[in-house]
Amino acid sequence: MKRQLFALIAGSLLSSAAFAQVSVSEPWVRATVPAQKVTGAFMRVHSALPARLVGVQADVAGRAELHEMAMDGQTMRMRRVEAIELPAGKPVNLASGGYHVMLFDLKRQVKEGENVAITLTVQDAGGKKQDVKVTAPVRPLTYSAHSGH
Repeated sequence: MKRQLFALIAGSLLSSAAFAQVSVSEPWVRATVPAQKVTGAFMRVHSALPARLVGVQADVAGRAELHEMAMDGQTMRMRRVEAIELPAGKPVNLASGGYHVMLFDLKRQVKEGENVAITLTVQDAGGKKQDVKVTAPVRPLTYSAHSGH
């Protein structure tokens, strides 16, 4: 009985340690004008182990989705994606022109200088999900992250 309990506790700790290795850097949200109901959130996500980003929520939005922008001939198209792969040891940029987060049905104007609470749902290779909390500062409407982001 004690061995089973120990194995269960050890397994839980190892699983938590794996998720502790998912980190987010350079998060930001684009500011909005008063009546605007949609904006984007951008960041760099890094996972030490293979994982997938499978969901997102934000306190200011009625709905948040993972999206991808891609060229279709001469036309830039945006579409919702169910998941974004997080390869082990390789940062994944969620940025304009590629994968990013869309925040829909905004509950209020998002103003420069504020912070937005975002929750990313990450799934490990075994299918276990865990939330990663992010605080993203709001940047001006004209803000553009540096070319490496």
